[in-house]
Amino acid sequence: MKNKSTANIKKLTLTALFAAVAVVGSLFSFPVFGSKCAPVQHLVNVLCALTVGPWWGLAQAFAASLIRNLMGLGSPLAFPGSMCGVLLAGLLYKYLKKLPYAYVGEVFGTGIIGGMLSYPVAYFIMGNTAAAIFTFVVPFLISTCGGTLIAAVITIPLKKIGILDKMRQQLEAE
Repeated sequence: MKNKSTANIKKLTLTALFAAVAVVGSLFSFPVFGSKCAPVQHLVNVLCALTVGPWWGLAQAFAASLIRNLMGLGSPLAFPGSMCGVLLAGLLYKYLKKLPYAYVGEVFGTGIIGGMLSYPVAYFIMGNTAAAIFTFVVPFLISTCGGTLIAAVITIPLKKIGILDKMRQQLEAE
């Protein structure tokens, strides 16, 4: 019991740290076709998928999106994009155990699924009557491809020298 609660505390702490990095990183965003692109969020999503897993990553994406919105640094479109991306990246990595699957999960989850799920958010919550089902796919793909590319540059060497595996082991054990 103690090992499980200790592992959860470690994962919670790392998740909170990742959320903080995502919020601060959102200061470096740029507009593309009506959405704010924040590549640091996608970098963080991949790191979460690889270290704390899909469910803790989902919590990180929700918390970061909520804080960004409360601080005026983001829009409600941050929720579907980041949450779909990290969840799919985390699930693919958890079951298939290869880095490229996490990258593909982040890009497809954010760019395609999150981009399409942003339509009802834009239309019903934000009142954007010009939005269509594919309106946010291209801007979300631009943002997630940039962040995922940065994540690949960071994580491939970490995987080769064994740091990623060691981090996961440390998060699971006391």
